[in-house]
Amino acid sequence: MSTETSEQLSLYTLGGLGEIGMNMMAIEYAGKILLVDCGLMFPEAYMMGIDLVLPDISSLEGRQDDIIALVLTHGHEDHIGAIPFLWRDLGEPAIYATGLTLGLLRSKLKEFELDSKVPMIEIQTRQKVDLFPFEIEPFRAAHSIVDGVGLAIRTPIGLIVHTGDFKIDQTPVDGQNTDLARLAEFGEEGVLLLLADSTNVENDGYTLSERTVKKALEEIIPQSVKRVVVATFSSNIHRIQQIADVAASNNRKLLINGRSMVANIDIARKLGYLKIAEEQFIDLRDMRSLPPEEVLIITTGSQGEPLSALMRIALGDHKQIELERGDTVILSSKFIPGNEKAISDLINNLYRRGAEVFYEKTSEIHVSGHASREELKLVHNLTRPKYFMPVHGEYRHLVKHAQLAQEMGIDAENCFVVDNGYPLLITAEGAELGEKCETGRVFVDGKGVGDVGAMQLRDRRHLANHGLVILMLAINQSTGKIVQGPELFSKGFIEEESEENNALLDEAKQAVCDLLDEHSLDAVSDWEELRVEVRKALRRCFNKKVARRPLILPVILQL
Repeated sequence: MSTETSEQLSLYTLGGLGEIGMNMMAIEYAGKILLVDCGLMFPEAYMMGIDLVLPDISSLEGRQDDIIALVLTHGHEDHIGAIPFLWRDLGEPAIYATGLTLGLLRSKLKEFELDSKVPMIEIQTRQKVDLFPFEIEPFRAAHSIVDGVGLAIRTPIGLIVHTGDFKIDQTPVDGQNTDLARLAEFGEEGVLLLLADSTNVENDGYTLSERTVKKALEEIIPQSVKRVVVATFSSNIHRIQQIADVAASNNRKLLINGRSMVANIDIARKLGYLKIAEEQFIDLRDMRSLPPEEVLIITTGSQGEPLSALMRIALGDHKQIELERGDTVILSSKFIPGNEKAISDLINNLYRRGAEVFYEKTSEIHVSGHASREELKLVHNLTRPKYFMPVHGEYRHLVKHAQLAQEMGIDAENCFVVDNGYPLLITAEGAELGEKCETGRVFVDGKGVGDVGAMQLRDRRHLANHGLVILMLAINQSTGKIVQGPELFSKGFIEEESEENNALLDEAKQAVCDLLDEHSLDAVSDWEELRVEVRKALRRCFNKKVARRPLILPVILQL
């Protein structure tokens, strides 16, 4: 990313466009950079062994001194999760966010021993913050997490409105509506550029209010004759509050299960965002002494994560909690794309243990936190921007949101559907896309950050699909004679015990011997080239005989 001229406003999206997750944007004017969000993505199915995915910030390399601040819209992982990994590489900027967002972030930073090192400044809605040459003003945005905000970002050439993740909930649990009045005032002031959430642009009408979930809980829980287990996202404080309220009205005590659930409830209660009486909580010993109809368990694991608390309960592997026939399990969350199979397996296992299961497809026990089409239309009408750039969504969402913007009167040439890395450049004369800067994905595997790349993932997929064959061969380097081998060992390729498969391996060994006979091994100068030829000979043999392509690893020892 290069420094731009003083009259040009540049927006670089490093993650979050054409994908769900990894949201991060850099806004530059006069050589100064304001960062908005710094999120992660959870691995997709093909990312074998990967724990987390981070945005590639190499385009900011050498620009750390130009970064004036990092501003956060809310506390979801796809907006704050990458901060512990990237904060130092970003030049250790000050972080501006609302109270709960900072509370959740502080808990994450503590795991990395950074909580006392990162400067964190709490911001309030409708209160302006001077971050020269920018001025930011947070405004309330109702979402599936408490304390979410959108951002009005004033620049020397005009006002940017970033909605953050939002919906227009007329009856929010905490009474904090999306600030439509302030959005209308921005429209009167004049909006240069609108950046708006696109996740639910395919949904007609309006997104249901969060209070709808409470009505569903009030129908299900009184009818449950034994224990109730409710799984939801640990960040959804409104949902947890409603679960706790319904539990209290049905004389049920709360057992909190899952590390992140325990931590987030503790943070939200300390900050005053969650109001649950201390006497409503119980521990495992209390649970065993109470009748099952007086217990409600709030847990993590609604996405069928293999090591989550709920999956262990469903498999009967949880040491303290065991489902009994007649128990009720409520999955109060969305089926996140890519997790459908894991969630289906989870539901099947819960039924096998005799539980009655309620989930998104059978009951209204989850509502989205994102705006549907009519809500998006309202925001467009209120702000009336000159330029529009859809954000936060897969590519089809961005395209459909741009089409909606054009229906609302924005000229097609002023709507920009952008891929990560392509800067939107705005001057007094107009707006256009610039040349692509470096972007991508950085993989976290265990304690390694960035040491697994596309080639390693390709090899992992190859191993998973076709198995591994190792060739062992020892050659006297002076005489060229084979001292030992060739020997073949396989994993995940064929069952070596059968006579037919042993014959296949013998034929493969012969193919290697025939290849070696064609070479003068005492004159070999490039042993890597010999390994390549051996690999090719084995690949041809296996493809011809069994139409399989295992990963082949030749180990040639030179004695």
